[in-house]
Amino acid sequence: MFAVRLGLPLPFLHCQFQKAIAMGQVRKTLFIVDDTPDNVRLLANLLSGHGYLIRKALDASFALKSIEQCPPDLILLDVNMPRMNGYEMCARLKSNPSTQDIPIIFISALDNVLDKVKAFNLGGADYITKPFQMEEVLARIEHQLLLQQQKHQLQAEIQERRRAEQSLEISLRVVSHDLRNPVLGLSMVLNNCLKRADPEETELCLPRQTLEQMVRSCERQLALINSLVESQHWEQQGVPLVLRQLNLATLVKDFAAEWSLGLREQEVRLNLNLAENLPPIPGDTNFIWRVLENLLANSLKYNPPPRTEPLEITITVTAPGDVLICRVKDNGVGIDPAMAQRIFERYQRGDRDNNPLGLGLGLYVCKLIITAHGGQIGLNTAVDQGAEIYFTLPLTNSPA
Repeated sequence: MFAVRLGLPLPFLHCQFQKAIAMGQVRKTLFIVDDTPDNVRLLANLLSGHGYLIRKALDASFALKSIEQCPPDLILLDVNMPRMNGYEMCARLKSNPSTQDIPIIFISALDNVLDKVKAFNLGGADYITKPFQMEEVLARIEHQLLLQQQKHQLQAEIQERRRAEQSLEISLRVVSHDLRNPVLGLSMVLNNCLKRADPEETELCLPRQTLEQMVRSCERQLALINSLVESQHWEQQGVPLVLRQLNLATLVKDFAAEWSLGLREQEVRLNLNLAENLPPIPGDTNFIWRVLENLLANSLKYNPPPRTEPLEITITVTAPGDVLICRVKDNGVGIDPAMAQRIFERYQRGDRDNNPLGLGLGLYVCKLIITAHGGQIGLNTAVDQGAEIYFTLPLTNSPA
């Protein structure tokens, strides 16, 4: 039988724990395992009076099944029981991944040091000898529950930190990847100007249009650099869109004009096929530009010179139904259809022999941006038959 002495004020720990329960509006569940019904009844009545939900069992085998189906917050376990004693039950609980983290407090009349050491070696969290004071039982229970709560908080913080570190790593790679595109465009413009200039001249006179394109390219580079801090939250909080009414046809024309000099230098022909009277859409100009830039750069990257035939890239925009569809198609080497399902995943790259070095982030970034706009992105391709990447943008403001 339990021997219980009452009447002492509860310790400070009990008060703090009760406040925590009240603030969180959480009632902790205790599971009592003892083969003596009077012991179980007495302890259950005392603990339920202090706000705990009580489950109980007189048999260790039944208790194991019940605990596996619905784990409690803490287990109070007797040692001497028939068929299966408390030590064996504890060992089984600690060997099961679904129950191994539940704190177990042994309550036993065995007060030999070796008995206590065995309980701790098997994974017991605490050991209370009979007779005991109820205040001691409450204090030890509350202490273990607080430790368990702090452990869960620490694990959550560790997971959150890992997610933040992963997100930051992705952001660094995304920005470094996207910075290559405006730098590439600016480099092609400058190289084209140098080739056209007289080698004997020390001063060059550039057309205003060329200078304006260079300025816009630099501005986009700065915008990408400034987005480094903000974009680390993309996966957790979504792409930070600034939605305005956007004329996609005008955006595509401006995009084509900026890339025209560089594409001519690489002997690449860019065709535009824009439907008439395209309706405006809610979109973020800078992010849609980045999508077009990534898709165009992707075609150039996987179809480098020398080529068996001139590379042609066609941008088509249509408005069927309640969406705009933009297609970027080339006549290059294409992509293995087996890659189509995962080409938009993080760190995925084409698997052909001419695959350049890269991080495999360009299309992943495009997917994030288009999804944030409430659209979809996909791929139509076959080996040696070119590739077509398309994306949709809703006519109404319905970002994901």
